[in-house]
Amino acid sequence: MKKQTIRLFVNALLITGLAQTGWAQVGKPFIHDPSTIMECEGKYYTFGTGRGGLISADGWTWDGGGVRPGGGAAPDAVKIGDRYLVAYGATGGGLGGGHNGKILTMWNKTLDPNSPDFAYSEAVVVASSDGLEDNDAIDPGLLLDPNDGRLWCSYGTYFGFIRLVELDPKTGKRVEGNEAINIAIDCEATDLIYYDGWYYLLGTHGTCRDGVNSTYNIVVGRSKKVTGPYLDNMGRDMLEGGGKMVVAAGDRKIGPGHFGWINLGDGVQKMSCHYEADLDQSGRSVLGIRPVLWKKGWPVAGDLFKEGTYEIESERRGYALELAVDFVRMPYARRGFQANNDEPIKALPAQTLEEVEATWPGGNIEVRIGDYMFRPHQRWTITAVPEAGGYLGGPYYKIVIAGTERALTATADAELTTVPVFTGAPEQLWRIDQLIDGTYRIMPKAIPNSTAQYALVSAGDSTPSLAPFDGDSDNCKWNFRAH
Repeated sequence: MKKQTIRLFVNALLITGLAQTGWAQVGKPFIHDPSTIMECEGKYYTFGTGRGGLISADGWTWDGGGVRPGGGAAPDAVKIGDRYLVAYGATGGGLGGGHNGKILTMWNKTLDPNSPDFAYSEAVVVASSDGLEDNDAIDPGLLLDPNDGRLWCSYGTYFGFIRLVELDPKTGKRVEGNEAINIAIDCEATDLIYYDGWYYLLGTHGTCRDGVNSTYNIVVGRSKKVTGPYLDNMGRDMLEGGGKMVVAAGDRKIGPGHFGWINLGDGVQKMSCHYEADLDQSGRSVLGIRPVLWKKGWPVAGDLFKEGTYEIESERRGYALELAVDFVRMPYARRGFQANNDEPIKALPAQTLEEVEATWPGGNIEVRIGDYMFRPHQRWTITAVPEAGGYLGGPYYKIVIAGTERALTATADAELTTVPVFTGAPEQLWRIDQLIDGTYRIMPKAIPNSTAQYALVSAGDSTPSLAPFDGDSDNCKWNFRAH
């Protein structure tokens, strides 16, 4: 096969195949009912049903090793001061044939089982159910209210009401005399968050523990008070079965449940969950991490970035990132306004890489921003580099001109260039985070000889650069368009 034919064949694969490729957590991310992800001493931790949990050094590759005594089910965790409070359910949920459950809490100074400070306190009971009442004390969710520092725990399953109790943030015990409040039905595995003036109650709806046939999904209601009422977008009370969809099955993963919220700041938010069945991993229950978007005041799961060939479009004005090369005109026979409209109509081929690449310089080529015309110098193929590790919720990517190895690269003076060949150097690896408004932040893994954490910005209509990220500025936001 001729070299040019091979290149055209590869380009076709990139265009038609890569755009369909997504990524999920790697390593051994096998877990059920995961707690909200906690960061501790540079590592990430989440705990699940049973005694164990997962640990990740970068938020992308997960393996076993987390330690949580007490057994039971569906834990949650929150950091309060310099300690971590862990809550979990003992029995309940129909486990062992009944709904007589208990919610317990315990403290630890660190989540690192290899630390000399690692020691859980004795667990204390903060809520219970007798198996007969309209509640099942299992599936706790913790909220430390940022407004007043009060600590709340929601719990319950389909067997009756979801309930809310107040805990003491200093002891982890139930506030003396505090009565449980009913706040929802028809869900389980609830979690509470506070954002932009509202309290949000996230609940898991549907059936679980049925693998590929599980119908789990996550719904939400909101309230101006932590005690409710929690209404959905149609005004339905979650005490009457209301709830707006946040995330359902997709990308060959079935049954998302057990919401956890991670607010990274700068307009970057993530959600954790488990999927009851990942069809690409033997149908096992796996950890999922998705971006969180906000639409008209409601949280919704964003999409994991998918490999593909794209226009990289600046939110600032809609112009596109491109190589700074001479514009090569396409052959075109001019027609006047009185052209013969009876001429046969035929499709014109798009400009190809082979038609223009020879006009480009052979060394490094700078980049700029210009009008998008789907020309070869404006089309970027983005693929994951699995061996380079990752960050919370994604791998690092390489960004190259489609059909070539010419790679977008950060320079030592915090500018941008492209080099002829991708080598895997840190300055050629890119982090891509979806922001809460649906646009993207693009950041190099490293800038040579610098510890600065800069993002790709549009410093002017035609000038890309690297600078501190500002989530309130369209200069720092990008879109990926597949044309």
